[in-house]
Formats: sequence, structure tokens, C-alpha cells
Amino acid sequence: MDLGLKGKVALVVAASKGLGFAAARQLVLEGANVAICSRSQERVDTAVQKLQEAGGEGTAVAGFVTDVMDTDQLYKLVADTVAHFGGLDILITNAGGPPGGTFESTDIAAWEKALNLTLMSVTHLVKAALPHLRQSNAASILTVTSFSVKQPVPGLLLSNVLRPGVVGLTKALSQELGSIGIRANSILPGWTATERVGEIMDYRAQQNGTTPDAEIAKVTSGIPLGRMGDPTEFGNVAAFLVSPAASYISGAMLQVDGGSYAGLL
Repeated sequence: MDLGLKGKVALVVAASKGLGFAAARQLVLEGANVAICSRSQERVDTAVQKLQEAGGEGTAVAGFVTDVMDTDQLYKLVADTVAHFGGLDILITNAGGPPGGTFESTDIAAWEKALNLTLMSVTHLVKAALPHLRQSNAASILTVTSFSVKQPVPGLLLSNVLRPGVVGLTKALSQELGSIGIRANSILPGWTATERVGEIMDYRAQQNGTTPDAEIAKVTSGIPLGRMGDPTEFGNVAAFLVSPAASYISGAMLQVDGGSYAGLL
């Protein structure tokens, strides 16, 4: 199936590793021109090289050093992407999740930092990208959230509270921007074998006096498919949702969680 992504320009934020990298890689394989970012020049360079190797000759990838907590850098990221590729068709927002913790263990400073990381970074990116997306004939916004927006995850208070805000923003964007042909969707990934999830398993092991392997076993026991997801599986879904092949999907909040969420809606 041709997703219609060849030659489209996509900006994938925080894509030097994990879910962001998986999405960027699949877009490259589909022939898109892809810009990525990370806080580290070394990680950016490594990721760009891997993406170019995956795509082969003619692959167009650009990497930028950006801290998503810095508003000015976010606007510059979008501007640099447009300057490099001549436009923008796809925005995939992403950021490392806030640290684990409970209400009593989380101080106000952590709340403020998590707000900027999780919700305000998305807001600024969309603000910066919107004038350029308006010029596209296949514009798409994809936010990366978590299945915790439907089913809170123990020990991830900040994520449980703030990611639903991103979903609310995504839904509002789909309603407000649909008339000008801009789609907005969100992926709600479940437990996926990334470095971030490894850190969560380490945190749980410390809190519970167990081992990371024991915590992974607890998690997978509640997943109907019996395993964590592979980042590639996430990337496949992300590429489809932002592509012209999904041109009538907007305002969707799609779980990629192996069936973990047990609710009907």
C-alpha cells in the first residue's frame, strides 16, 4: 500500500531514539523528507546517520539541536525545517515523559517543569507550524501521548494528569482546523520496549524492592498480546496516521497498546 508520503516534509520532535525515532524511520522508508531534533548534537548526528542508512540513496534527513523546554528553540526548529526543505506537511510532537512519582512525592517545581515539557511544548510547536501547514495540501498533526489518558498508570502522576491535556488540545485542533484541511490525531502508546520504559521499570523496581525483569513480567502479564510492543510497530501506525492514506481520519485517539486498555471507548 502506497501511503502517499513520498516527498512530503515531516518534522518529528525528540526523535533521536525511542518512539520518535521509530516514527521518523518509517517516514523515511516511505520516502518522506524528515527533520528530527534532540538536545544532543551527538545523538542528532547518530540518528541522522541511521535514518540515511535505512532510507538509502537519495534519503533527505535534517537534524537540529533543540531543547523542547525552550520556547524560542521550538520556533527556531520549525523555521529551520521549513528553510531546509521549503515547507512543512507533517508535525509529530513528542517529548520524553515526565519523571515518575506520586502526588505526595511530587513538588510544585516538578509540576511546572512537567507542564512545560508535556503540554506547552506541543502548544508552541503547533503555533509555530500552523502558518506553514496551512500551505500544505495534505497537512497533518500527530501528538504522541500515552494510553494513560484513558487508564492512569500507577506511579506516573504527572503523565496521568498532563497527557490528557494534550489529547484535549488535539481534539480541539481537529475541530478548529478541519475546515482548512488540517487533520489532528493522537497515538496512545502502551508499554513499548524503549529506553524510557526501561527507566520506568528501574524506578518501579527501586520502589518495590524487586528487579526490572520482575516489573516487566508484571506489566506483560496484563497485556492481552503477552508482550511489550516493538518501536517499529508504533512507527508503522504513526506513518499511516499522518499520511494521505488516512485522509478521512481526524480527531482520533488511537491506542497502540497490545489490547492493554480494557474499556469499551
